[in-house]
Amino acid sequence: MSRPDLILASASPRRLELLAQIGVTPDAVVAADVDETPLKDETPRRLVLRLAGLKAAAIARARPDTFVLGADTIVAVGNRILGKPTDAADAERMLRLMSGRAHRVLTGVTLIAPGGRTASRLSETRIKFRRLSEADVRRHLDAGEWKDAAGAYKIQGQAAADIAHLSGSHASVVGLPLYETRNLLDGLGWRP
Repeated sequence: MSRPDLILASASPRRLELLAQIGVTPDAVVAADVDETPLKDETPRRLVLRLAGLKAAAIARARPDTFVLGADTIVAVGNRILGKPTDAADAERMLRLMSGRAHRVLTGVTLIAPGGRTASRLSETRIKFRRLSEADVRRHLDAGEWKDAAGAYKIQGQAAADIAHLSGSHASVVGLPLYETRNLLDGLGWRP
């Protein structure tokens, strides 16, 4: 008997690379199209878990015989949610907000198994940026790494040189917490 397929409900190349690090190759990659607008008074933790669940469920409805892995990452400064910037001005606002202070990167992961069993995990990483000069902000904006990046930066890019302190999962900041993901896969019975 063959094992059920594993579908990654994300088109993120970073998530594929991270899964490969732990020897996991999805059978398919299907980006889930969900409304990522926060609900009224929704906390960053609840938002990221809800979105990961929505993404996994959107794909699992069409493929109930598979394992579906959904994930979502956001950046939060206090209870202010920083998603992906809409343009360079929005990216600049986010970078200035995080300059010289701490923020949290939250990644929610949901796995839905064949038959509908579902489990979710949350990874929270605390990061402190050094104070960014005007030249630093301009460097970030000119590099374009803010595009399609929660909080307007990619830790695997130029922002790595601006991080004064990190406490938590580096992989989660890239887009997928590997410890939590491996535990979800093992816990719901997915086998390579």
